Amino acid sequence: MDSTTQLTIRRTGTTTPARTSGSPAPPGSHEITHSGAHVYDPDRPAGSLHLRAARVLEGNWTGTSTVPSHGLYPHQWSWDSAFIAIGLRHLSPLRAQTELETLLGAQWGDGRIPHIVFNPSVPLDAYFPSPDFWRSSTAGRAAGAPRTVQTSGIVQPPVHALAAWLVHQADPGLSRSRSFLSRMYPRLAAWHRYLLHRRDLGGGGLASVVHPWEQGMDNSPCWDAPLSRVTPAAPRSFRRADLDHGSAEDRPTDLDYGRYVRLATDYRDGGYADGAGEFAVEDPAFNALLIASEHALAAIAQELGAAGTARHARAERLTAALVERLWDPAEGMFFCRDVYGGDGRGGESYGGDARDGGESGALGSERRSPESGALASERRSAESSAHSTEQRSRQSSAHASEQRSRAGALIPERSVAGLLPLILPALPRDIAATLVRTAGGPHFGLGGVARLAPSYDLTGHAFDPHRYWRGPAWFNTNWLLERGLRLHGEHGRAEELRAALLETADTSGFAEYVDPYTGEACGALGFSWTAALTLDLLHEPARADQADRSTQVVSHPGHRAFDKAQGTPPHTSHASHTPHTPHSSFETGAKGGDRG
Repeated sequence: MDSTTQLTIRRTGTTTPARTSGSPAPPGSHEITHSGAHVYDPDRPAGSLHLRAARVLEGNWTGTSTVPSHGLYPHQWSWDSAFIAIGLRHLSPLRAQTELETLLGAQWGDGRIPHIVFNPSVPLDAYFPSPDFWRSSTAGRAAGAPRTVQTSGIVQPPVHALAAWLVHQADPGLSRSRSFLSRMYPRLAAWHRYLLHRRDLGGGGLASVVHPWEQGMDNSPCWDAPLSRVTPAAPRSFRRADLDHGSAEDRPTDLDYGRYVRLATDYRDGGYADGAGEFAVEDPAFNALLIASEHALAAIAQELGAAGTARHARAERLTAALVERLWDPAEGMFFCRDVYGGDGRGGESYGGDARDGGESGALGSERRSPESGALASERRSAESSAHSTEQRSRQSSAHASEQRSRAGALIPERSVAGLLPLILPALPRDIAATLVRTAGGPHFGLGGVARLAPSYDLTGHAFDPHRYWRGPAWFNTNWLLERGLRLHGEHGRAEELRAALLETADTSGFAEYVDPYTGEACGALGFSWTAALTLDLLHEPARADQADRSTQVVSHPGHRAFDKAQGTPPHTSHASHTPHTPHSSFETGAKGGDRG
């Protein structure tokens, strides 16, 4: 049996019939074993999309984690691993758990999860910026960087709690036997605390990114205005390894890259303290993923025996802050907010047509809510390890933040990030409906002229169908849109997008990104999150559309909402759940080398 066949096992407890060790496997099937039981994988043609996706993940597996692609991205990336784990759970729940455990094993003492965990066997010149640029173990010492693992010093979007919850649900028995969630919970809680307290640079309750690479959509036109304040690093002070793997016409310009390097250098030289740099942006996608993961963290807490209600309430307050700070009703979508931009008083966008987000944070003076039982002990342990680190940098970060404009200005560039709050269950009905119309309108063309939603406005001044994050369509953002459409009752549109995603993955060779009009492959081929999310779409068809939702137990607005969008049936947890009347129809479902 080859390694890919082993990876594509079926678990007991699924609809796959079990057979005893003495009975033959059906013709054409792959015999496998798992948890001591013999089962078989249904016949899949050698060239099927399922097996080809599995082979991509097997080929990019290092033994403890999955690289996005061996040539261009030879290390472990943070949000890549979260999306990869979501797909891996359908093939090997153990490998999916290991993926997340490896990443969180490199977490810093202040709670941040670094955006790259470096593989020490990879030569330094294979990727830039390399470990000797970030100097995490020395420059990050005050922030609690690990001493035995080399990482970057910036972060990426917080998809991790959501991924951990979905991975647990793939095989709850295995997860419980390995204490997967009880080991992950304190780390994920520390990660969220870091973002909610240390990165609230605008004072409005939302997390800010301090570098374009942190938001994940690295070269988006949304960053052009705030980046214009940054003096670029000298061109001869660094060498771009990304151009060894792709055309310069498809990559960020040297000027932009010089600004990326300058920001990262200044952040490193400042000991990775937050709030002192020239770049701070509140991004709707980054914060929407934080909110979705906060709902997931509440579900994890419930699985471990706690109430989870405080986290659900926090997620709803964050949703309100997102609307207050970043929603533009006139334009029908969410925009990024340049925390240090505008006229220094707030209330004006770069274009002068956006409303003031105000300074009244939805979190207000909220502090961490007490938790019970084992969770309280784990929380105290996690807080103790990070306390001294936080004390050292709190004063300097707070002082720098106070010197800045807190309201900032909206950035009038239409990015796919402005559509992604559709994944939120507590999003007001009228806003969700408006986002659906915007997605299908002339700026994004979803369901019309565009095969997949582009990363940037089709009619925008900076649109380029092939240049990194300035127009091409990406699989992960469209996967999120598909889930958001389904969550808010747009099942027909969701199914059309799902079909387009699967067709594009098939014809593009699991490309990193594609031309939004034609589906032409761009960037790296055999890209891991494209393969992983293809598997998720194949394993999770629109079951929620046919399910009898009247039998589904809901414990709180938003609880399991993302699971329902996935079509995953609820499982029985250790906590008791009390049915209630849903608060909204949403509740029931009515990369290039410049990643840093």
